[in-house]
Amino acid sequence: MTPFLTVEGLGKDFVLHGQGGLALTVMRDLAFGLYRGECLVLAGPSGIGKSTLLKILHGNYLAGSGHIRLQFDDGPLALTGLPAHAWHALRRDVIGYVSQFLRVVPRVSARDVVMEPLLARGADACEARMRAETLLARLNLPERLWSLPPGTFSGGEQQRVNIARGFIGEHPLLLLDEPTASLDAVNRAVVVELIHEAKARGAAMLGIFHDADVRERVADRLLSLEAFMAPSLSSSEPASTSRGLPHA
Repeated sequence: MTPFLTVEGLGKDFVLHGQGGLALTVMRDLAFGLYRGECLVLAGPSGIGKSTLLKILHGNYLAGSGHIRLQFDDGPLALTGLPAHAWHALRRDVIGYVSQFLRVVPRVSARDVVMEPLLARGADACEARMRAETLLARLNLPERLWSLPPGTFSGGEQQRVNIARGFIGEHPLLLLDEPTASLDAVNRAVVVELIHEAKARGAAMLGIFHDADVRERVADRLLSLEAFMAPSLSSSEPASTSRGLPHA
């Protein structure tokens, strides 16, 4: 079976302009495949490049080297070298992203923030509203907050809006950057359910989960990034692992 997402020889450098143009290599020769219906969890210590990888796959960072492609029914699509304008349609229809922080336009209600990915595809406004409210209720965000801008919410409340926005679009590829980090046990369990439901409908997911219990419950495989670090960034701290989970 062909992976939905294939990464080959991926490398990434950052140029530190404040340090005389010093080039810092954070990743080299990274390779893996991600299949539909599975959740591949990135492992390794903080600073190893896990969030950097998600940002490359979402088009926020350019890959320094290597190849990234998605496999569709009508053939592969190369993401490396893709024109900037093409990323808009990919993010709208194919690649979802739940980041650690909610970034939204001020004064836009939580309900509208969650609805937006569906409206961007031309979905019916009533259907989008219903689906948004269903997700917000499921994530235990009080109804009195739905019409308020999430910039006024607590960190945990904002993250629940962020998660609802990320899952409502049912993207074929979903990138998860510590989605449960600021949640209580009840809402962490809801997110685990959402991940299992996404896998059941065939979504391919790549995630970062520092919570060992959540990681155990959602990961089909672990991918340690330590082998793909630049030598100068190597660490004696062991990569995060989970018993019983195969490694990529």
